[in-house]
Amino acid sequence: MIHLSIDYSKVKQFISEDEINSFQKDLTKGHQQLIDKTGKGNDFVGWVNLPSEIDEELIAGIQANAKAIKDIADIYVVIGIGGSYLGARAIIEALNHNFAALKDDNKYPFIVYAGQNISEDYMAELLDILDKKDYALTVISKSGTTTEPAVAFRILKNHLEQKYGKENACKRIIAVTDKEKGALKKLSNDEGYQTYVVPDDVGGRYSVLTPVGLLPIAVAGFDIRKLIEGAVNMQKHIMNSSYINENPACLYAALRNALYVKGKTIEIMVNYQPNLLYITEWWKQLYGESEGKEHKGIFPAGVSFTTDLHSMGQYIQDGLRNIFETVLSVDKPHRNIEVPYDKEDLDGLNFIAGKRIHEVNKMAELGTMIAHVDGGVPNIKITLPEINEYNLGELIYFYEFACGLSGYLLDVNPFDQPGVEAYKRNMFALLGKPGFEKETEAIKKSL
Repeated sequence: MIHLSIDYSKVKQFISEDEINSFQKDLTKGHQQLIDKTGKGNDFVGWVNLPSEIDEELIAGIQANAKAIKDIADIYVVIGIGGSYLGARAIIEALNHNFAALKDDNKYPFIVYAGQNISEDYMAELLDILDKKDYALTVISKSGTTTEPAVAFRILKNHLEQKYGKENACKRIIAVTDKEKGALKKLSNDEGYQTYVVPDDVGGRYSVLTPVGLLPIAVAGFDIRKLIEGAVNMQKHIMNSSYINENPACLYAALRNALYVKGKTIEIMVNYQPNLLYITEWWKQLYGESEGKEHKGIFPAGVSFTTDLHSMGQYIQDGLRNIFETVLSVDKPHRNIEVPYDKEDLDGLNFIAGKRIHEVNKMAELGTMIAHVDGGVPNIKITLPEINEYNLGELIYFYEFACGLSGYLLDVNPFDQPGVEAYKRNMFALLGKPGFEKETEAIKKSL
């Protein structure tokens, strides 16, 4: 039995059960194609069986490395971009419970990120901190030549070597890269860095349950065994049936595509817990990069309520009606704080005195869903009992499988990203990279 649940009662006035079930035949086909590896992009579906195939030796090795890093580093830098860092960050920040890193009893390295932007100020400020703290890093790149992480790694590698000496710096660097080829693999071999493998058949945005995600999550002090266990449970459940009423991934794929056919071309992921912000960011990459092809696909956006109800809430309530929301709801918080009684009651809040803040938040969630549905915005609700490693493992695999299904329903390859290369070609041409002379000339003519 899985812990995650889906409620689509606030969608039924927009689409019928028949319209949802009309996707069953294609979902059954897509479900089988993912399992058999016979659909589009089948050379990148290694993630489908990944949870149940994770080797015990790999888990033990990652945990040992996490302990070693904990012993030598106050700060742990994760260098990567896109799927090479978003999945790990999503899990770490979801589990960190907002202010954990500031607590005096924090026993694990503080996780920071580099290579996810090309901001000079960001890098300079990071180096200011690293000058004063002991640190280690992991660089994550299959090729080793992706511009943003490659620039960051060149700078931080140089900084580490100046701070600790070349030999000791090597002991503070772990590379997650290709098994046999690529610039980072060659450098790792030459310098003697410890390495982990990014599987050839797993794309970056589906790589949370490989060392790409597992190593940083373990360094942050979280239980990767429980994360994997949750993913395995969801894998078994999803593979057992392709029926919409039995498989949450099939249901979610059917719901969002039925709404898409009705002109709902933007899906807004909603959370009511600030530590779920990067779950939304990871989801945006997963679905945007997988589905946005051939001038097709639902545009993935995100909001954090109730904060964004005081900004984006106006548009969602009264703006263009081409949107639907998917609410990621959490039943149980980890802490308990009640609203106190105040004798003066100048703020008029005594009507909620004695209630837990979570109860107020849940009523805001329900009230918002009702208001938005009344305003013409369908709401799908995905619920987790609480935020922990096991439930997040379920959630990650659920989203991944549903994304593959959704891509097949659109008849696109959900596992490539050809459009991502366009900006890179222009950037390389503008910077004068050898081999991009034709692009440079074309850009000059267009300016």
